[in-house]
Amino acid sequence: MTLGHIAFLGSGETSLAGGRIFELLAKRIKDPLRIALLETPAGFELNSAQVVGRVGEFMATRLQNYRPIVDIIPARRKGSAFSPDDPEILQPLLYANMIFMGPGSPTYAIRHLKDSLAWDLIRARHRLGATLIFASAATISVGAHALPVYEIYKVGQDVHMVDGLNLFRDFGLHISFIPHWNNAEGGADLDTSRCFIGMDRFAEWCGLVPAENNTIGLDEHTGLILDFESGQCEVSGVSSISLVRECNPEIYPAGSKFSMRELGGYELPDPVEKNIPAHVWDMILNAPPLAMERPPQSVVELAEKRLIARAEKAWAESDALRDEISAFGWRVEDSKDGYRLVKN
Repeated sequence: MTLGHIAFLGSGETSLAGGRIFELLAKRIKDPLRIALLETPAGFELNSAQVVGRVGEFMATRLQNYRPIVDIIPARRKGSAFSPDDPEILQPLLYANMIFMGPGSPTYAIRHLKDSLAWDLIRARHRLGATLIFASAATISVGAHALPVYEIYKVGQDVHMVDGLNLFRDFGLHISFIPHWNNAEGGADLDTSRCFIGMDRFAEWCGLVPAENNTIGLDEHTGLILDFESGQCEVSGVSSISLVRECNPEIYPAGSKFSMRELGGYELPDPVEKNIPAHVWDMILNAPPLAMERPPQSVVELAEKRLIARAEKAWAESDALRDEISAFGWRVEDSKDGYRLVKN
């Protein structure tokens, strides 16, 4: 078992700092780069495809030297036509070696990923070497306990916690995450640090989580990379992360490293199949070989938009869409019957 890296971003997945983290992780992947981005945390939004698509476009452009294949996975809601339990929708996860989840609602992500096929596949792929990247809402959702930020900050509910997806349960770790740790949008009049709820309400939340819980606070435009092979945690970005034990923070600035043992006495899952159903492993280990490369849906959608732009003689828009398609590693060839997409 070779575990992949896991990265957490406090914010800024499409910023310069986020791009540097993506590139740092891409360099460590030896195989052709196949990126899968899940819509689930933003699945309640009518434009969730665009929300996640913007991150996909950024990654494709930033990582273009690695010629990535980028797939947007519309696993939006349980019990719907776009379910995180639909094997066909989730097929790109079988081959992805970089998996990203980001903006949206933490509690929504938890409700629709808990005990889902998507979540089992993500965990299994990590145990087979895939890199996992979580940002903003997704960062909160994968912890042992989640901060229901919208319910507290926007709706006005009392401070409370909810059980998270608990990614590190199988490693014997009890970790929760708070992004936007140093947010200052409220200015001098309103404390919006600690993911907008402020220090006082965070202290109240901190008092609700079990004593063994370690909370990682991630400053904006700052990330934490966990390397299981070296047993090191690496801070990257423009600020720092805070490791909060018993509500007492210890700060690690960007550029620093510390042992994963600081997070607790972790252990690797033994056996590797631990707490992941057998049929999930069967799906991955017996996945059919990839056929001749087919363009991802995001590239097809760009090509369709370009076809319309050409029909309307909107040449500047057509050229811009062609460049976007190229950034994803594909070339569009026009013909009298329309177009065809060719892998660069």
